[in-house]
Amino acid sequence: MSGHSKWSTIKHKKAKLDARRGKNWSKLARDITMAAKSSGNPEDNPRLRLAVDKAKGANMPKDTIEKAIKKGTGELAGESYEEIVYEGYGAGGVAIMARALTDNRNRTAGEIKKIFERGGGNLGASNCVAWMFSTKGVVIVGTEGVSEERLMEVALEAGAEDVKSYDTEHEVTCTQDVFMAVRSAIESAGIAVKSADITTVAGNYVSLDAENARKIIKLVEMLEDQDDVESVATNLDIPDEVMKQL
Repeated sequence: MSGHSKWSTIKHKKAKLDARRGKNWSKLARDITMAAKSSGNPEDNPRLRLAVDKAKGANMPKDTIEKAIKKGTGELAGESYEEIVYEGYGAGGVAIMARALTDNRNRTAGEIKKIFERGGGNLGASNCVAWMFSTKGVVIVGTEGVSEERLMEVALEAGAEDVKSYDTEHEVTCTQDVFMAVRSAIESAGIAVKSADITTVAGNYVSLDAENARKIIKLVEMLEDQDDVESVATNLDIPDEVMKQL
């Protein structure tokens, strides 16, 4: 079972809780604003369309979404954000990348460093772990009622790179440029999508015991709870026997 698939399952469950709490509205709005800087039309801006879809999934009001877009296009005044990726290591040598949107680089860097230290990790220099990761489109589909052969036929025809199947999920991966086409093709085929995102995926994974895996999960949760952090990626693998304990 792929480390990414299990990790994405944990993150998907957490995302649903966050959506119910409305906890991540400000982060989603900030992501929409950044995405809208190149174009305010979701139809010709895949990053904006994905950000808007996430916001709708979190029940963000339509007018809030529209205001966030207008801030990005300059139609409304708003804060000036920059995108920064923080890299480091956690327990067991697991590589961690946290993408943040901030209006105060020094404040955010200081807070991220403290979080790494509290979580038993170390904040590293730029590019210390980035070489281990690549950006991919990932679509997760439940296995119930959906055969691997059927999904593979639809996904590969739309340009996907690979389809992997596990106990309860199929995982479709693709390049960024065909992500929307792959997702649309799957949905158009009547296949329900559990989650879909453009995300940072590790080339190789590190397996840990339950104690260290818990430390990584806790560190990731602390990073995700930091106000400026939009997303976190790791190369953590969770063996099946450890997954049962977690």
